Amino acid sequence: MYQHEIETLAIEQLRKIQNERLSALVYRLYQDVPFYQQLFDKQGIQPGDIKSVEDLHLLPFTKKEDLRLNYPFGMFAKPMQDIRRIHASSGTTGKPTVVAYTQHDLDIFDEVVARSLACAGAQPGMKLHNAYGYGLFTGGLGMHGGATKMGMAVIPVSGGMTDRQLMILQDFKPEVICCTPSYAQTLSEEFAKRGIDSRDLALKYAILGAEPWTEAIRSQIESGLKVIATNIYGLSEIIGPGVSQEDFEEKGSGSYIWEDHFYPEVVDKKTGEPLPYGEEGVLVFTTLTKEAFPLLRYWTNDICSIYYDENAKRSHIKMSAIKGRADDMLIIRGVNLFHTQVEEIIHEFDYLSPNYCLIVERRGTMDTVQVEVEVVKGVDSNNAVFKSNLIQKIKNTIGLTMEVSLKNPGSIPRSQGGKLSRIVDKRAIEY
Repeated sequence: MYQHEIETLAIEQLRKIQNERLSALVYRLYQDVPFYQQLFDKQGIQPGDIKSVEDLHLLPFTKKEDLRLNYPFGMFAKPMQDIRRIHASSGTTGKPTVVAYTQHDLDIFDEVVARSLACAGAQPGMKLHNAYGYGLFTGGLGMHGGATKMGMAVIPVSGGMTDRQLMILQDFKPEVICCTPSYAQTLSEEFAKRGIDSRDLALKYAILGAEPWTEAIRSQIESGLKVIATNIYGLSEIIGPGVSQEDFEEKGSGSYIWEDHFYPEVVDKKTGEPLPYGEEGVLVFTTLTKEAFPLLRYWTNDICSIYYDENAKRSHIKMSAIKGRADDMLIIRGVNLFHTQVEEIIHEFDYLSPNYCLIVERRGTMDTVQVEVEVVKGVDSNNAVFKSNLIQKIKNTIGLTMEVSLKNPGSIPRSQGGKLSRIVDKRAIEY
């Protein structure tokens, strides 16, 4: 569902649409959501002060804690009789964040997911193997609705039950799969273990998201499943999957943000000041078209940069791959560390697999990091030279000395359909 007119709008036209939608939004939020009325009043701001996206910096951020403090329905901007669906986060760190959709919102959800599927290479008439979880998580139903709108046949496999997934991929022959990148890795490895040649599958495209991943992971998945793998980005607070999507012919150059619906900013993690295009900071979104659960300047906690690509097919802004989350950034002996930095280094050694985890511990007053990484099949995990090479490369590239433990293939836990954590921080346990 390539929407040529919208996706190639001149920037001036796009800004005009954004400004009109934002102006209408702030008046509605001030009137309908007590949280925002109090926020505006506290800041001494009137809705009329926000005339364009250039004025957004006048407003404070909306953060996840604000959503939790208004649990469950305090942030809704529409009465319950207009609500058609409610989703919620897992709530692993407290009360879940609850989001809602009117029928108009669901139509937008379907539109941006369909647009993303087309961007990823999918076409009407293809089958989508949907291995995102169904339920309160927005991934499964979000991808399902967009694929249906596009004219695809959806196979609602959901997450887990890997044996069944493998059977359906072989028997139903879907051309497109969507899941987390770590679960795509798991499926690829399982096919290899069972001696099944992925070239016998019908898969052409893999649409992967819900966790940060790197070119190393892309390379393994594309080689293992014989697909073109692209990144889809989203979060339930903004709408779900379909906030941005990487084009299958422009891999590695960033993912398009659908700016007619979601206005992005990147701000300094410490000061909150907007950063110039191309600089790395925290990604912030304002929803421009949502009815039930619109948000102003939502602090996603995701670290990336945004920029316009003059050589791209579309005029919408792009975002880089997510480097990590602001609250997942490790500060080890004064050095900022994201696990994706280690992942990129691992990819440089052909005797190492992309299956790894970082174990963080405090010994006395010193924080230490141990890298556990699997060797590829046929390589001796006791090889001292291989271990030394990785230690030296990490030190030279990142500036930290880390312990390295080489593991045999299959010894590090795999994704079973959900998100996979690459960091085990034992410091919290020790405290």
